[in-house]
Parts: sequence; C-alpha cells; structure tokens
Amino acid sequence: MKDTNLLIKSALAGVLALGIVGISQSALAGDMKGGAKMEKCYGVNAANKNDCASPGHSCAGQDSKVRDPNAFVEVPAGLCGKIAGGSTEPADKK
Repeated sequence: MKDTNLLIKSALAGVLALGIVGISQSALAGDMKGGAKMEKCYGVNAANKNDCASPGHSCAGQDSKVRDPNAFVEVPAGLCGKIAGGSTEPADKK
C-alpha cells in the first residue's frame, strides 16, 4: 500500500511540475512575440534555418549556405550587433 501511495504522489508531483514549466514557457513565448521588438539579423543563419527569402530562393528555410550574409533570422532588437558576423543590413542590397 505504501508503494502505491508513493507512486501516485510521485506521478502527481511530476504532472504538476510539467504543468508549471509549460505555463512559464508559454508566458515567456508570449512576451517575445508580443512585447519585444524584433530585428532582421543577416549572416548568422544555420543551414536551412533562415526566416525569409534571399537571393537564390524565395522561401524561409531554403538557404543551404551557413552564415549567408544575405539571409536573415529575426532576433530580439539589439542582439544582432552582439553576434559575431551579425549585421542588420544584407551584403547585397536588392
């Protein structure tokens, strides 16, 4: 009986912990989307992780070149200048 009670209490504690973590992550994601200003940061993308079109393709996630100076990723305002190789302007202005 003690083992069953311990198992039930552990399971409930785990569910509560996951719920609290989920709520806090949802709140943080909402702040980033709604409250923080975002800016385009060129030259910091990973392969196939760009946010929008750049020379050679017309869609997000299609840039196969890593750290393409013409592909951007949206980051919180002010962060781009702190990333090595980051620029708020593309190398080849259209």
